[in-house]
Amino acid sequence: MDFGLKNKIAVVAAASRGLGRAAARQLALEGATVVICSRRKKEITQAACEIQEETGSLVVSVRADVTKPKDVRELVSQAGKRFGTVHVLVVNAGGPPAGEMLALTDKDWQKAHELTLMSMVRLTRAVLPMMVRQQWGRIITINSIVAKQPVNELLLSAAIRPGIGGLVKVLANQYAKYNITINTVCPGHIRTQRQEELARFRAEARRISIERYFAETAAAIPAGRLGRPEEIGSVVAFLASEQAAYINGVNLLVDGSAAKGVH
Repeated sequence: MDFGLKNKIAVVAAASRGLGRAAARQLALEGATVVICSRRKKEITQAACEIQEETGSLVVSVRADVTKPKDVRELVSQAGKRFGTVHVLVVNAGGPPAGEMLALTDKDWQKAHELTLMSMVRLTRAVLPMMVRQQWGRIITINSIVAKQPVNELLLSAAIRPGIGGLVKVLANQYAKYNITINTVCPGHIRTQRQEELARFRAEARRISIERYFAETAAAIPAGRLGRPEEIGSVVAFLASEQAAYINGVNLLVDGSAAKGVH
């Protein structure tokens, strides 16, 4: 199936590894020109080279920290100046650290707010004028299953991530008339470096091995396994496609049916 992404310009945040990189790779495989960013110049430059070599699409790297307003403006400005516009935005950022209420400081809460919510606000605000002008756009935020089903030790995420879903729904209502769709993807347990870090935290708390933790986690998922980053990348690419034009304001779980209840 042709997703209609050839010659489209996509910006993908935090794409040096994990889900951001998987999304960038899939968009590039579909023929999009992709601008990717990360805080670490060496890592994002290498990621761009590897994705471009594999896919044959142009991939441009920009060093940018999505928690810094100036970096966000510069990222989108560079994409706009070089390619004229942005058609697709993938909002992504590393998740806040695990922690319990009495261990978290005001600084921890402020950093989590900047990382998880304000990065989405600023990136979206930066690209919307171009999308409105061209009467077409796709904004996909990579969120988390925690937005639907809170996890005790992920207090910062549990408090902030549901707000992204509310923001996305309102923005989808406001900008649908411009042929702009705005959705979130809520991954469950996906085997990424972030998942490895959380696994280590949880395994140490229970005094078990990481291998045992992952085995127990997989057994608790109806699909019987953890997800793969490329599965999230494929969902992102579909939501960016012409075929997904009538999907808007959705918080889509991609979790092997791990979340309990009806969502």
